[in-house]
Amino acid sequence: MPRSKPGAFSTAPDPEDEMTVHTRPADASLADRLVYAREACGLSTAQVARRLGVRTNTLTGWESGAREPRSNRVVMLAGVLNVSPGWLLSGDGAAPEGGFEDVALIRGELRRLQTLHEETARTIERITNHVETLERKLERAAEEAE
Repeated sequence: MPRSKPGAFSTAPDPEDEMTVHTRPADASLADRLVYAREACGLSTAQVARRLGVRTNTLTGWESGAREPRSNRVVMLAGVLNVSPGWLLSGDGAAPEGGFEDVALIRGELRRLQTLHEETARTIERITNHVETLERKLERAAEEAE
């Protein structure tokens, strides 16, 4: 997910990680507010997408910040999520009730786990390559011994 402008969030550093916890939905990006509002409504991406008449991957793209919805979709999103279009776009106005701090904490943990997952995949690949190299050496040594 693309980061909002630097300094937009108040942050609390995690002593065990370099990631930060975002605690102010008003200063979040459109993608952050979209996820927050959807989760505050207790709706899945599939449910919101169905109500808007868009594909789930379209909504996921908006929520990840990879794409932005057109203005007519922002108005529709606001209606489905019971927030104002202005709040979705800029954070102006009242945020929906819910635990943004909890969502932010979970998102931070998810990012941390994704990083660990990627590191684990690289380690597995490196070990697999090393094992394959050792197997080839052993096979050659066995052939030479015959």
